[in-house]
Amino acid sequence: MAAVLADPASNMLLANLPRREADQLLSLCDEVEMEAGAVLCEVDTPYVHAYFPTTGLISLVSSLHDQNPLEMAIIGKEGMLGATLLLGIDTVPIRAIVHSPGFAARISAANLKRQLRDSPMLRESLSHYLYMRVVELSLLAGCIRYHRIEQRLARALLLAHDRVGGESFYLTHGYLADMLGVRRSSITIAAGDLQDRKLISYTRGNITMLDRPGMEAMSCECYELLRSRQGR
Repeated sequence: MAAVLADPASNMLLANLPRREADQLLSLCDEVEMEAGAVLCEVDTPYVHAYFPTTGLISLVSSLHDQNPLEMAIIGKEGMLGATLLLGIDTVPIRAIVHSPGFAARISAANLKRQLRDSPMLRESLSHYLYMRVVELSLLAGCIRYHRIEQRLARALLLAHDRVGGESFYLTHGYLADMLGVRRSSITIAAGDLQDRKLISYTRGNITMLDRPGMEAMSCECYELLRSRQGR
């Protein structure tokens, strides 16, 4: 298969690899279009593929009996779906659904595991990525408990903006409500406040960041903590 990404920097994990290792990995990938609503993997099933998004957003969704699905995290161009294959565990830990459509480099789970054996830098990069996912989940658990909805919404939109690969992106009221653990009406009020401050434009789920420094000032400290730790 031919390499599908002329510029590995389209995905930040690939950008961190030496060019030779990135090209080697990409030669095993297909470029795929991720359609909104597509289920990429189901919990407790074996991984078939791993994905390195270049645009769009993947939602990680937890479901409990008789409860609405809870959006646990999003994956964009900063990372990948299937990083837990690094641990030698082939089973999917959480359901993954495409939320914002886009493109990704897709590799079979078998090829990724072989590449992990041959690429020390890929193992190191995915180890750091998994560490950051743990840091993010621990911070966001506290964020949900202690910070105001406007701060949390600003933080969520900043993270999505970082990861989507474009100035505009698509996140519905329902998605944001599930992700922040609040009612949709609370998202409507908080998003309206951000619009009134001219920080974002938000129409039918289509979001454009108008004033990023203003959004960073509005966000709780969790966003800056995540960004600084990722930088280190």
